[in-house]
Amino acid sequence: MHASARLLRRLSSSSSARSLRRLPLHPSPSPPPHPSRLPPLRTVTRAVLPHLAAPRFSTISCASTPSLRLGECGALGTPSIPSAEVSEGEEEVESAAARHDTDAFAAVELALDSVVKVFTVSSGPNYFLPWQNKAQRESMGSGFVISGKRIVTNAHVVADHTFVLVRKHGSPAKYKAEVQAIGHECDLALLTVESEEFWEGMNSLDLGDIPFLQEAVAVVGYPQGGDNISVTKGVVSRVEPTQYAHGATQLMAIQIDAAINPGNSGGPAIMGDKVAGVAFQNLSGAENIGYIIPVPVIKRFISGVEESGKYSGFCSLGISCQATENIQIRECFGMRPEMTGVLVSRINPLSDAYKILKKDDILLEFDGVPIANDGTVPFRNRERITFDHLVSMKKPEETAVIKVLRDGKEHELNVTLRPLQPLVPVHQFDKLPSYYIFAGFVFIPLTQPYLHEFGEDWYNTSPRRLCERALRELPKKAGQQLVILSQVLMDDINVGYERLAELQVKKVNGVEVENLKHLCSIVENCTEENLRIDLDDERVIVLKFQNARLATSRILKRHRIPSAMSNDLVDDQASKETDEVGQGLLESPMSPSVSAGSSLADSVLTEGRGGLQQIRRTQVLQPEL
Repeated sequence: MHASARLLRRLSSSSSARSLRRLPLHPSPSPPPHPSRLPPLRTVTRAVLPHLAAPRFSTISCASTPSLRLGECGALGTPSIPSAEVSEGEEEVESAAARHDTDAFAAVELALDSVVKVFTVSSGPNYFLPWQNKAQRESMGSGFVISGKRIVTNAHVVADHTFVLVRKHGSPAKYKAEVQAIGHECDLALLTVESEEFWEGMNSLDLGDIPFLQEAVAVVGYPQGGDNISVTKGVVSRVEPTQYAHGATQLMAIQIDAAINPGNSGGPAIMGDKVAGVAFQNLSGAENIGYIIPVPVIKRFISGVEESGKYSGFCSLGISCQATENIQIRECFGMRPEMTGVLVSRINPLSDAYKILKKDDILLEFDGVPIANDGTVPFRNRERITFDHLVSMKKPEETAVIKVLRDGKEHELNVTLRPLQPLVPVHQFDKLPSYYIFAGFVFIPLTQPYLHEFGEDWYNTSPRRLCERALRELPKKAGQQLVILSQVLMDDINVGYERLAELQVKKVNGVEVENLKHLCSIVENCTEENLRIDLDDERVIVLKFQNARLATSRILKRHRIPSAMSNDLVDDQASKETDEVGQGLLESPMSPSVSAGSSLADSVLTEGRGGLQQIRRTQVLQPEL
């Protein structure tokens, strides 16, 4: 029955154009007995030609309609028009199509008071010159209102934003919006608007559920090609975990054949009177392959924001697995014929799984759901998805029960799930890059956005060694970064070292570098005459420390760089110096000239930002008891 329904859908979609062209060759069907039930003119073809309405009905409806059940074609190869003897079945089809189109029309009418156009002014950082931003640019997207006077849109619509405006349908006015929360992994964001005038006449949309295959959806938004709202319709083609282009994560997505163009991003995909997903990307080079974010991912994002007040991230088990589809590998690891599962090949040291799982364990079940040899689990009606989806729907710090096969014995283990950050960050939206400049050497933590600066084909054009480490290396401890020497700002102090750029920094004065803050601290607190920096590929830099420190100021002035370090490093250095001064004051006897409870202000000279500057601190002394 399901197969026949799918066949009918294919027939109707492929033959509809031919039937419309050849319509004059066939007698027109008798008019429906209730003209008032006819849908609007835009859908009258579906009401007049029942075979075109086939995709809109369930298997039972298809079976009860003779023309749909037979799928016959006339002598010219066009679908035959049902005769007057089946007028009763024709009436049922027309009525059902009319009701469906009326519901769709009502859903669109509801969306007109819910969907907004989003105007964003953004300015992203320049990772080659991390002390400055790129040119300001303007972009547009879509969004829709949900309960609580909030607007849902895509994260990439408001990424690196400096100013956001929204405009509702039919209004010339734009209203300032604030980004309440943003999740780049799931490509979702929540906006708020303070103006009460904006919310007058606005309706919130309810979130529905995951649509089934071939169910119709309407994508509403403001795509390129015009300024007014646009509605496109299509059907669900596929539901499975997909690569999210913006956050480079693997989460569930719904593939549809409705047109999704630039500007549609953030707009709702409506099924019936509820939201089935959020439009967010399409497949370049292909026709009519668009993707929407499904409701479970949207709800997971919103619930995390409501519970913690900010975006909480999506959990990861922290393991890499290999399929066990070959019978020989299953026998080697002691799997019985009825057993299915995947082989654990690598474990992230920062994950909770690192404490309880071992390499070469066979992962059999996740929360009681059996895992197949290809890593998939059952999903709905004979569909399958990778078990990563079950992991991603867990909340941070939530516990999952996993069953593993180890040395021929089964074990049930509890593992705590949490979001995990890679050694090399995949994205750095809405934050300034970190950097540290000393003697013209520009040190930065390696990030994928830095590699993206090498162009669209960055995988082949960026430094090969850095690229491989960015994609494959795992962190060994929390806070670890791969610090690299990105470039050399030429000066007398660094002549001869200019070709040592794009190499990883291994050690400074014999101390292994953990991250950029650690490198900055080692250099700033150097007490030796020479400063030695060990780089990748066994390269070495040696500088006279005091000469290099003085050279930093003139290099910054020459290149018009405002600071020798990014703001996060400035704050970190100031915090450390404040703690040191405070600790010294607490350990030393109280001066007679300072009474208990008074305020002591001290001034400290530092060259941490490339030139002498004065940092004024206030230390409040508590009375001794």
